[in-house]
Amino acid sequence: MPSKRKPKRPWQDVAKEAQEHRDSTINTLSPPAPRVPAELPKNVFPIAPELLHPHIISITDLPPEQLLTLLSTGQLSAVDVTTAYLQRAAVAQGLVNCLTELLPTQALTRARELDAYFQEHRRPIGPLHGLPISVKEHIGFEGLRCTTGYVAHYDNIAKEDGHILQILRNAGAVFHCRTTVPQTMMHLETDSNLYGVTKNPYNNNLSSGGSSGGEGALLALHGSCLGIGSDVGGSIRNPAANCGVYGFKPTAFRIPTDGWGYIMAGADTVESVLGPMSTTLSGLKLFMKTVLDSQPWLTEPALIPFPWREFQLPQDRPLRIGVLWDDQIVRPHPPITRALKTAAERLQIQGIEVVDFKPYLHEEAWAIIASLYFTDGGEADGQAINSSGEPWRPLSEWIITQNTCVKKLDVGELTYWLEEREAYRKEYALHWNELGVDAVLCPVNPGVAPKHNTAKYWSYTSQWNLLDYPAVAFPVTKVNKSLDKWDREQSPLSEHDTYNRELWDPEEADGLPVGLQLVGRRFEDEKILAILEHITEQIQLPFEQIP
Repeated sequence: MPSKRKPKRPWQDVAKEAQEHRDSTINTLSPPAPRVPAELPKNVFPIAPELLHPHIISITDLPPEQLLTLLSTGQLSAVDVTTAYLQRAAVAQGLVNCLTELLPTQALTRARELDAYFQEHRRPIGPLHGLPISVKEHIGFEGLRCTTGYVAHYDNIAKEDGHILQILRNAGAVFHCRTTVPQTMMHLETDSNLYGVTKNPYNNNLSSGGSSGGEGALLALHGSCLGIGSDVGGSIRNPAANCGVYGFKPTAFRIPTDGWGYIMAGADTVESVLGPMSTTLSGLKLFMKTVLDSQPWLTEPALIPFPWREFQLPQDRPLRIGVLWDDQIVRPHPPITRALKTAAERLQIQGIEVVDFKPYLHEEAWAIIASLYFTDGGEADGQAINSSGEPWRPLSEWIITQNTCVKKLDVGELTYWLEEREAYRKEYALHWNELGVDAVLCPVNPGVAPKHNTAKYWSYTSQWNLLDYPAVAFPVTKVNKSLDKWDREQSPLSEHDTYNRELWDPEEADGLPVGLQLVGRRFEDEKILAILEHITEQIQLPFEQIP
């Protein structure tokens, strides 16, 4: 995919400007954010509490639901909360490289407006009054750049705020920072030539996940308590699991997406969605309810007019949870299997029915979705990369140029794959009906956070994108190298399994968060979150403290 035009300027100059702009937004903070040490340990969690004032730590360690109570009753001001999160986000950037820019001027201006409103009316302006929210970079802010991870897009300026931002701002939210994305937006990793690599706060040798890895790392370090991610193959759930936070992929066409930057926008071959990431499960529900209560379909006609519904658990029978232990292609690493087993045992003790959920042709599912990701053969992405002269990142090459499913489809071929998609969806619905489960408990990834540029197995998340099933990722436990060991007698299931098995490094993984996901059927978003809330209380999730 050669470029026909010479770049206007070297890509390195563009990247230098991008990083200098980001740093300048941090340097405008008053008082200045504390400087992060030049030499950092692998695990950076202890550093922020050492650098920041205890008052800042006390605010930013609160869950979003508790923060809102204090904000809505005047016990905390929006300016105090925003100032605290600006400081902690700035420190998080120094620790793991998770921001594209801080928004101190916009955030503090909005916080002052909210405080003035509260002083005048003695009530909050809306359900998110004064709550700082972080935003994945490809969601448009009027007047700000929207690169979607490409050097060539650095000068793309959003003409208006994304619809989701308009809704959240009207509800009282304060947007305090924007977070990193990878080149192509199609990595389970967050790395670009514009901003570099976003690292995992538990171990900087490992990946924060992607493509919402900036959000995942920032949330883990409490530089935010609620953020907006996006997901077309696992991009919310993967970083949530890698970083020990919560992430929800909704059913498509419920949450507005108008006003985001995305290659091939409008192509519905695989529905990409926006969704919440949070430090708590309650934060996910808060986001979903706030957005849907605003009736976004009235101004974005593509959305389904489907209000938020409170789901009531069945009273006449026990919940029935299916456990997908593996997809018969790749076995999860030992800590994932241990988390599944422990969760299943505790659910049964609490009277919840647990059954095995056998996978149904998951290898075929990957062939379908991988053929539908780049129906132009990756031409648009390749042109976006090559036109600036920037190098291809390793996982961009893997998903596009090394992916045998990526081909430019003519009308007949596209029709074939769309028919395959719909046929598979029908077959899977019948498979689900036979097992009669309320939800499926399964891995998010085939392992915990991996080393950089090695996340090449998407199917534990992309499976549910193909089916358009809602799925929520949540932390369960931590890796324990003395407990998490391979069964040496098991032979590999496939070449993918052999590759995944070689990625397991108990020394590097020790202490990392272990996440799982709960999956429901289309439009059962409220049901899945309610079931997770119920089982979280029943079996005391997570099983141990995760920072």
